[in-house]
Amino acid sequence: MCGLSDFIDFRKASSHDALHNTVRMMADTLQHRGPDHGGTWIDAKTGVALGHRRLSIIDLSPAGHQPMMSHDAVYVLVYNGEIYNFRELRLQLEARGTQFFGHSDTGVILEACSAWGVIDAVKRLNGMFAFALRDRREGILYLVRDRMGEKPLYYGWTHDAFFFAFELKAILTYPALKPQIDHKALALYLKLNYVSAPQSIYKGVVILLPGTILAIPSRKRALPASAHAYWTLKDIAERRTADLYAGSEADAVTEFEVLLRNAVRLRMESDVPLGAFLSGGLDSSIVAALMQAESTLPIKTFTVGYAEHGYNEANNARAVARFLGIDHTEFHVTADEARSVIPGLPNLYDEPFSDVPQIPTLFIARLARRHVTVSLSGDGGDELFGGYNRHIWAPRIWKNVGWLLSSLQQQVARALRWVSVGSWDRIINSFEPLLPDRMRVANAGEKMHKLADVNTAADQEALYFALVSNGAGDTLFANDPGENSVPLYDRKQWASLLTLRRG
Repeated sequence: MCGLSDFIDFRKASSHDALHNTVRMMADTLQHRGPDHGGTWIDAKTGVALGHRRLSIIDLSPAGHQPMMSHDAVYVLVYNGEIYNFRELRLQLEARGTQFFGHSDTGVILEACSAWGVIDAVKRLNGMFAFALRDRREGILYLVRDRMGEKPLYYGWTHDAFFFAFELKAILTYPALKPQIDHKALALYLKLNYVSAPQSIYKGVVILLPGTILAIPSRKRALPASAHAYWTLKDIAERRTADLYAGSEADAVTEFEVLLRNAVRLRMESDVPLGAFLSGGLDSSIVAALMQAESTLPIKTFTVGYAEHGYNEANNARAVARFLGIDHTEFHVTADEARSVIPGLPNLYDEPFSDVPQIPTLFIARLARRHVTVSLSGDGGDELFGGYNRHIWAPRIWKNVGWLLSSLQQQVARALRWVSVGSWDRIINSFEPLLPDRMRVANAGEKMHKLADVNTAADQEALYFALVSNGAGDTLFANDPGENSVPLYDRKQWASLLTLRRG
């Protein structure tokens, strides 16, 4: 976990010291992500300034410091992330005669780009990453983001400068930037519970889409309007749909276990202490079990518990840890402790999002950092394996209620909303002991009000939008002061935005 912050001054009017001071100030806002080392690289002739803060994970020596230059002095790199197959790539490069001065994955990225070209090299990377690569020969700066967008990379422009960083807080320190809230992004947040890529909460600042390479020629003042998508989830899904798995269910289970175990083993590559977050749920428990299977010593796991029984997962985590024989640590959070961190959340997360676990995530990260430098978690399991099932529910609901007349739908919706969320919870919970497990529903009141929203949908597409959002979509307006009232989106634009949802 490192931090990068950089910019291009297209006027080329700033001195070396001025460029250094600006990029150093931007990078220092990310010291919490990179406490081990800070560095800059300046090219005053072209107005390019690169800054980096390093958290050392692989190759703890100065040979792993950044910004890092390739052996032929053509490429300069600042990078955040981890390349899991860097040892395999290094062997391939060494077979071509490439020499390395350290054993970091950063050096492998550099020499891979030098040997194979940027696009081909990036396609070979297995990992999570966001990086900026300066091609000194061609005068081009490349911004690159990993396939699934695990590592963010924001960028923007003002006057005659282009700037980018791993976190928004670094961008906000750029002297010429006057940040303003983007009202349409804010409205999307209220609608979707997150700010939808490629937008950010600020005007003129966007996030690089996953699987994308953006090339910026520093010899020109115009920002290029296009970017290269080297990988898309849509392409993979369409390819797999056309070429379905031919093995049996048992074969699929065996192959999946091999893939998952290999994925966990690759992520355990580290020169610093390693652990895992453990909630006791399916995803984190599987990760912990596979980590322990790959380790000769008990791995370290961490969990956060609560006094409120309905939210406390510590008992489940403790049972899993006992069964696996791992070194487990718990931290119990009081309501006052949870409330005390809320004022600091905007500084941590940079822009608003409605992920409820953001508070326990903060506590478990603090707990883990006392013992280890890197932690694995089960986050992403629902996204990867289809655990979020609104795409399944939408056609089922439409099949059952789509035939209802509009007036009857409105009456059903009003009746559902007439009872408060809390009252629905109490009513349904009172029947829960009588219901089979498959009919028991968590957050029942919230789902009943969601059902009210979908009862007013005009078609199946609108019904799906209602399931994944808050309120009535087609009546939402978002305007800056003084602007004429205009719709936030039309349906086609909204559908495209949904496909860009960040994980």
